[in-house]
Amino acid sequence: MRLHFYFQICTVLLTCLTHGLASEADDLVREALAAESRLDSRKALELFLAAEKIRADDPFILRKIARQYSDQMVDLASDAERQASALRALEYSQRAVALEPKNAENILSVAICHGKLAHYGGTREKVQYSRLVRDDAERALALDPSYAWAHHLLGRWHREVSEVGPTARIFLKMFYGGLPAASTAEAVRQLERAVALEPTQLQHRLELGFAYAADHQPGKARASFEAGLAMTSREKHDEPAKARARRALGELSR
Repeated sequence: MRLHFYFQICTVLLTCLTHGLASEADDLVREALAAESRLDSRKALELFLAAEKIRADDPFILRKIARQYSDQMVDLASDAERQASALRALEYSQRAVALEPKNAENILSVAICHGKLAHYGGTREKVQYSRLVRDDAERALALDPSYAWAHHLLGRWHREVSEVGPTARIFLKMFYGGLPAASTAEAVRQLERAVALEPTQLQHRLELGFAYAADHQPGKARASFEAGLAMTSREKHDEPAKARARRALGELSR
């Protein structure tokens, strides 16, 4: 009888402890999301990492940690720091995919990390990462055809790869297996779809401007740049995206 009583007490205490930790994790996530909305990647990362200590197998928390590592790259001083942060982001995004492999956002998070790491590797790594970006974006779209950011990333991939010159393509084919086929027309199609799905997202409109420019449609490029630049910046990468677009718009006007 006494043993049964002690068992009941332990069960109650364990339940209270579990509920308390769950509540603490929820509070940390709410605070982290608030910091993210303020574009404070450092604070958001700190809070999400604290939440991870309580819920280490929560794919949402892991994906959010990956995003903070990725977003904070614009605040770092050196390429070495930025590459290290991108590698940490990739680690966390891959953990999220392992736990929730059918989640399109998790898969696109991996694609974004591969794209960022491509800036810091040699030629072989750039080619390998480029293939992975396309494959991951297409996997995300297969799971969720209405995922605007997957259309965005795939459109940007088509535009960037299509701009590789013929001499460079021959070199890459000879030594690194070459790049997959890409076209500016497909870049336009994918980014037009992203804009249709999320018309108030300025980065879709700005990236569509780059696709139009690459596809030799300067009038549409100018209109798309101007529409995106007129929108209010809300996210970490909005201002850098606007800076790129302003430079491109200036060149169109020459």
